[in-house]
Amino acid sequence: MIAGTPSLDAAVRSRPRLTLGQFPTPLEDAPGLSRRLGTRVLVKRDDLTGLALGGNKVRKLEFLLAEALQQGSDCVITTGGSQSNHARLTAAACRRAGLDCYLVLDRGVHPEDQGNLLLDRLFGAHVDLIESPDPTIAVEAMERMAEQLTGEGRRPYVIPRGGSVPPGATGYAAFVAELLRQLDDRDLEVTHLYLATGSTGTHSGVMAGLAATGVPIRVEGISVSRSRELQEAKVAELSNATLHHLGLTANVAPSAVHVDDRFVGAGYGIPGPGTMEAVRIAALEEGLILDPVYTGKALAGMIEHAREGRIDRTDTVAFLHTGGSPALFAYHRETADALKGPA
Repeated sequence: MIAGTPSLDAAVRSRPRLTLGQFPTPLEDAPGLSRRLGTRVLVKRDDLTGLALGGNKVRKLEFLLAEALQQGSDCVITTGGSQSNHARLTAAACRRAGLDCYLVLDRGVHPEDQGNLLLDRLFGAHVDLIESPDPTIAVEAMERMAEQLTGEGRRPYVIPRGGSVPPGATGYAAFVAELLRQLDDRDLEVTHLYLATGSTGTHSGVMAGLAATGVPIRVEGISVSRSRELQEAKVAELSNATLHHLGLTANVAPSAVHVDDRFVGAGYGIPGPGTMEAVRIAALEEGLILDPVYTGKALAGMIEHAREGRIDRTDTVAFLHTGGSPALFAYHRETADALKGPA
């Protein structure tokens, strides 16, 4: 057993949790990516969390919806882009929990009724698609909706964008204990863990879990939306808030947070440099389906780090596959264009 894991497990068990996913998710060798990058690559398959085509938000929603039920809420409100994975999985999780789901979504890049947005409607969510692409306007609309529902006698539970608050990030603190057990069972050590970093809940939960266990894995966050400086500060803040939420005394120093913002491109939801090439490489080398919003950017960053020599041949690298495959169908034009070039 990895030192520090029992105390982390106990802290996680102290929080209310609703079973939604299928865990542990597989930890797979990726021989094709390993050959291409020149180092051993493992893929942690959180695209296989089970609920509604899977993804990382399932881990967060287990704790968020448990808290909603504990508080006596009868509906959930959240926000995101039109192709939000978080919105899709919140809608599905609410069906399991017997809660009404209200989604206030900004138009984003692809507001068409396909991909995640189509699934939102299939799960019976009340979808309010805001004309503006500005996420702050959607947040304001979500707050007004919460006031309106409360005035009607409802008991809404509001989840911020991405579920990136301490209860949600707790899901990825728990993930760390799961990953370390899998590595221990196979007598493996990982030197680097690559992940997409957006609303910061996944990244922060991982940092909190590693701080609690004292395991020195370097987490490389590839930003999908913000500058490095802003993202690193937000991750450090939420990491420490999550540790406090769990009653753990560990601390995440800002200097321990690493973010590369070179793959953001023109912004959130817009494929950046190398994104679609990475999506194609994952498909050709491993039969893996990535998405253009999160995992495509994360793998593009990992590939570039290997090209730059930031990953050594003696390293063992884990890639956190956070899901998002339904969005690929909304990005069919970008995907078709990627098929025309080399991979």
